[in-house]
Amino acid sequence: MKAEIIAVGTELLLGQIVNTNAQFLSRACADLGVSVYFQTVVGDNESRLTEAIRIASSRADLVICTGGLGPTQDDLTKDVLAAYTGQKLHIHQPSMDKIEAFFRNRGAHMVESNRRQALMLEGSDPLPNDTGMAVGVALTHEQTHFILLPGPPKEMKPMFERYASVWISAKMGEVRPLYSRMLKFAGIGESLLEHELIDLIQDQTDPTIATYAKEGEVAVRLTTRASSEAEAEKALAPVESEIRSRLGQYIYSNEDIPLEEEIIRLMQNKQLKLAVAESCTGGLVSDLLTAVPGSSAVFQGGIVVYTNEWKNRLLSVPLDVLEGTGAPGAISDVTARLLAENLLKQSDTDYAIAITGVAGPGESEGKPVGLVYIGVAQKRGETVIKQLQLAGNRELIKLRAAKSALYQLWKLL
Repeated sequence: MKAEIIAVGTELLLGQIVNTNAQFLSRACADLGVSVYFQTVVGDNESRLTEAIRIASSRADLVICTGGLGPTQDDLTKDVLAAYTGQKLHIHQPSMDKIEAFFRNRGAHMVESNRRQALMLEGSDPLPNDTGMAVGVALTHEQTHFILLPGPPKEMKPMFERYASVWISAKMGEVRPLYSRMLKFAGIGESLLEHELIDLIQDQTDPTIATYAKEGEVAVRLTTRASSEAEAEKALAPVESEIRSRLGQYIYSNEDIPLEEEIIRLMQNKQLKLAVAESCTGGLVSDLLTAVPGSSAVFQGGIVVYTNEWKNRLLSVPLDVLEGTGAPGAISDVTARLLAENLLKQSDTDYAIAITGVAGPGESEGKPVGLVYIGVAQKRGETVIKQLQLAGNRELIKLRAAKSALYQLWKLL
């Protein structure tokens, strides 16, 4: 079954909100064995929405619309689909009873336009809204299946998971669903990773291999169709094994999680503690780590020693190292080492990360933009120093430096 997702809402086109619904629905459809070939965003305009539905109907077996089911005049999705299919609209009484009870129980006046949220298309099946008021619609018209879902994710997701997915599955019959596995990489760029796997990618049939890049991380998704998880595992295992034999030193997880989450998990399992000293990244490593739930069991704290004065005063880096003719400077392997080792002593943690460098936009100490030094001191082992020459603007250099520092720690772990 081929599907197309239509997100309805002028606010999406204006960039006022992000279309997270399409991401959720694409993944959910893949889990059902439905292939999403197109995603469309259209504003609250009757003629343009009609055209979007017409085009989608011509090339998809299933059309899923999100948004436009509310009580206001610009909530047009049901009206447009009714006109397109020639079906009349009528009130779904159970939904109407729920809406009336909602206002009655709160002692609030119900505006007449709220009745629109209980509208159904003739011949359609209702999709109950357990977290809101607008009822969803499931309809088959001229061999095309239509699903209308509310726009708010807190309403859309439960409606799809509990009701729409069941309705779609019943229309599909016996279909082998998609099974995927994500391998997450750090310390290697997308182009080099693809180069190392190019023969597998070019010769792929089933399972399929796809690469995805985020700043500081790369992912490889392996996908196969199978009738069971055991059958999928049998198909995926040889391909994963071959990839691991080539690039295993860069694979930090077979789950779709960021590197910092894997580090917290590893350190928590080993009951290890971590502290961070940052200069050019300005606290970004600390921010990434503390975004992980449960990080307080591992991360003891971070300090931003941005100026030479603070590097000297708070982490005891000698001024004759930081400044003066012939001094290594704040941006040097010597300073990275001293920051990491002195922090390790002060914090009494198992590991301490230090980062110093030039994020830009201009040079510093006569050193080029993107030059970064990372130090990782460990209680039971030698300090590791890494010199990097990173590319990008100020924001990207900071992020790439932070991820690179985490990668160095992960290697030690």
